[in-house]
Amino acid sequence: MAYPDYSKTYKTTIALGDKTISVEIGKFSEQAAGAVITSCGETVVHTTVALGRKVNLGYFPLSVEFAEKLYASGIIKGSRWVKRDGRPLDDTVLRARVIDRSLRPLFPDGITNEVQVISTVFSYDGENEPDMLGLIGSTIALAVSQIPFNGPLAGARIAYSKETQQYIFNPTQTEQKTSDLDLIVSGTGDAIVMVEAGASEVSEAVVLEGMLKAQAEFVKVCAKINAIAKEVGKEKVELVTVDVAAEARKKELVAHIEKKYAKEAAVVVAKDAKLEPSGFAELAAQIVEGQPKSEEPYSEGEVSGALSSITKQFARDMIIKEKIRPDGRKTNEIRQIWCEVDVFPRTHGSAMFKRGATQAVTITTLGAPSLGQVIESIEGEETRHYMHHYNMPPYASGEAGRFGSPKRREIGHGALAERALLPMIPSQEEFPYAIHVVSEIVSSNGSTSQASVCGSTLSLMAAGVPIKRPVAGIAMGLMSDGTEYVVLSDIQGLEDHVGDMDFKVAGTSEGITAIQMDIKLTGIPREVLEQALEQARLGRLHILGEMNKCIAAPRAELSQYAPKIEQITIPGDRIGELIGPGGKNIKALIEKTGCEINVDEDKERQVGLVSISSPDQAAISAAKTAIENMFREIHENDEFDGTVTRVEEYGCFVEFLPGREGLVHVSAMSTEFVPDAHEKVSVGDALHVRVSEIKEDGKIGLSLLSAEEQAAARSNRPQGRPPFRGGRPGGGDRRGGGNSRDRYDRR
Repeated sequence: MAYPDYSKTYKTTIALGDKTISVEIGKFSEQAAGAVITSCGETVVHTTVALGRKVNLGYFPLSVEFAEKLYASGIIKGSRWVKRDGRPLDDTVLRARVIDRSLRPLFPDGITNEVQVISTVFSYDGENEPDMLGLIGSTIALAVSQIPFNGPLAGARIAYSKETQQYIFNPTQTEQKTSDLDLIVSGTGDAIVMVEAGASEVSEAVVLEGMLKAQAEFVKVCAKINAIAKEVGKEKVELVTVDVAAEARKKELVAHIEKKYAKEAAVVVAKDAKLEPSGFAELAAQIVEGQPKSEEPYSEGEVSGALSSITKQFARDMIIKEKIRPDGRKTNEIRQIWCEVDVFPRTHGSAMFKRGATQAVTITTLGAPSLGQVIESIEGEETRHYMHHYNMPPYASGEAGRFGSPKRREIGHGALAERALLPMIPSQEEFPYAIHVVSEIVSSNGSTSQASVCGSTLSLMAAGVPIKRPVAGIAMGLMSDGTEYVVLSDIQGLEDHVGDMDFKVAGTSEGITAIQMDIKLTGIPREVLEQALEQARLGRLHILGEMNKCIAAPRAELSQYAPKIEQITIPGDRIGELIGPGGKNIKALIEKTGCEINVDEDKERQVGLVSISSPDQAAISAAKTAIENMFREIHENDEFDGTVTRVEEYGCFVEFLPGREGLVHVSAMSTEFVPDAHEKVSVGDALHVRVSEIKEDGKIGLSLLSAEEQAAARSNRPQGRPPFRGGRPGGGDRRGGGNSRDRYDRR
């Protein structure tokens, strides 16, 4: 058996913007079709591609996986019982999905072999993102493997700051914090293939410029990958077998149907676009039945396949040549929109958004901040207080099928809607709630993800969440014959299926907040992209106008069924005072007010965030006042209403603020001589006290007398009686003690 010769490991670097990516081939996974180690900084990703058996599933069996291991960041899983990394997080699934959407269009048609791409994060430095290394590693692994691939492909994340007006390629985590755009672009040396973006209301021009800068950079990267493949790549194998006789037979069948059943096929397209019973199956059966008896008969499968190709081409020709859409709309026309809020009586917020035959119902639920989702990833632990989930059951498209846990598509659509709305969600300081939004797609005919964006905006405003501005989304399409381009607004299912581009744009009246684009064409002129973005902007403004007719702004009050929550801040170094030893103070406050009280530390601002929740607003106000008083700065002559907590001969201790006590010495109880405090007060008595002295060690001296009465009392004090110095006599602790003069006082 031959073992790998590590001295022959191939190493090189790829420049991408101002970042350098190291590439290593031949060190690991020698049995894979292709294996690459990519690294940037101290982030290292291992990517493999494997070629499997030939199967007949009716589609290309490509699977793309992305694995983020906690060990990459030196983290041990926090679960007490399970230390093995569990199922991938949604964010990890989305990273795999970005790579999948980039690679899939570039495989030759007709491959039926299983192909699997796996990227595993081996090391993460907390700054350089691993997903783009996985994308670059995937395309290099395919380039050096024996698997046919119409690449190479390059990919990059681009950040942009409105303040500096600068673009940064593959920004670090630190650089992303000041960015207003998170744009991921992948493409070949000739064309953009995939776009994914989240933004803080940036303009269409900013997004377009970022895409074009990425495309220019990809020319150099793809040239470098070609050089790598030429030097260490394997010879490609033929995986697609063409049956010449079968292809000729199919062409004859297509020509026969076009000649004899053209009108019937056009009717099928028109009815299908309007979601009417199209009669596709009936027409296919008619074609089978009407075959000449002398010829070798075509099977039902052959006829259905040929008829599907014909109807697809009819739809494309109708749009490109006649500028007529299958459902009769103009190219920039939006389907009819219906909006409704308060759909359900007991939810905190609900809405229905319907565009044509696409219908989304969205429900908003509010909860205490402690109900936010704790995420444990290679970046550490974080809590998310805004969560958006998307569900599309099979009945939404009139089908029966699998029902259960979400598929990758549902996770991706929910994440896209979440990303679109996130810039408009108020901070925890502004609105201290956990917000859970769920979009249920009850009818699907194109652009359900963008319908969920619109429905979620309505639902959030109906729930009283003070979002900054309403957000709407629209799906754009493109048809081209290579010379002529037609941009379509608000595409429906048929146009998505037969079109050349699916371009989803979400945003406010001020700018873009999210984009997702998949392109089938090898190159789109800049002016076409500009037209698509501008047409999307106009469509978005139209949809926002329709939504505003239903509800134009967030409601001032929450639902009566939503919890009432207020949040205050306390000094970060005094959180322990609120909690108390063993939680004594906070437990007492919870018991006294009946509120739920949670404390989180904001290390960045060095404050404690105290969330108070209760159905009773009066209870929240009482707890809030108590906590604010607990951390109130005390000054001499401040007055309070307090309660006696302990009585000694020399005085009584009064809790004048929650958790804060002071001593009322017998000399400060009356202008007359008081030999024993028990004669004047008892535990539980309510007293109005004045702060008479604040000692350097923080101990508080209290008095029942005014400042004038206190002065008079001193002048009437018996000869030899020591003056009161504040705090406990002689500086003793609350258990008593003190010096000989204390004993004189107690006598």
